[in-house]
Amino acid sequence: MTSAVSGPKYLSVRENLRRRVSALPEHTLLPPEPVLCEEYGVSRITLRRAVDGLVADGHLVREQGRGTYVTRPAIRHEYRESFVHRIAGWSSVMTEQGAQVGTTVLTQRIVPVQPPVATELGLEPATDVVELVRLRSVDGAPNHVAHSFLPAATYPEAAEVDLSEGSLYEFLRREYAADLATARIVVDVGTAAPEEADLLQVVAGSPLLVVRTTVRDSAGQPLVHSFSRLRPDVSQVEFEVSVSGR
Repeated sequence: MTSAVSGPKYLSVRENLRRRVSALPEHTLLPPEPVLCEEYGVSRITLRRAVDGLVADGHLVREQGRGTYVTRPAIRHEYRESFVHRIAGWSSVMTEQGAQVGTTVLTQRIVPVQPPVATELGLEPATDVVELVRLRSVDGAPNHVAHSFLPAATYPEAAEVDLSEGSLYEFLRREYAADLATARIVVDVGTAAPEEADLLQVVAGSPLLVVRTTVRDSAGQPLVHSFSRLRPDVSQVEFEVSVSGR
């Protein structure tokens, strides 16, 4: 029934509900609370906590006298849960939210690794990596430019496969059974260079959100390093983490 999501029970219920409502037409009413509690095998408190999260995210709306029904959130670049409970690609997350996503591959080649990326991937200087640069859009509007780097010796097909659709992470899991287990994320602020500004349809020098991610396997070995440069007017980066020791 529910997907395997580590952490408190309500997170598993919320993840399952999020996937469920993303496939339902807008304005569809959810079953009554007792029915959902029985279906998921949880208490009303647990169910309400799960539903509260989806209401806050804009996936559901509660209306007095009517019940809880499906809505569509404002389109935003959302990392919530994607890097805490599962490693999901951007296109997968946005598609689940009901967005129409687009990808234009700008660069896809094998090049010698540059020092900052070599450090993140634990590679020797000048080791070959696959460099992948993609312009990502939401409902036809440019959202961000994503730069990804992978060891070419480990993932040679990433330099040739068509990545204009779908998720890079899904490709790595499918073709290489990649163990994408954890991610370290750093967020800072940059400014748009002229060429980048043209792609994102902003003024050169405009502020951008910069999200740097290094994905590792279960043993801590780095597999993929990427950085995305996002338009802040149409993007929002969220994190949800478990708090221990309380």
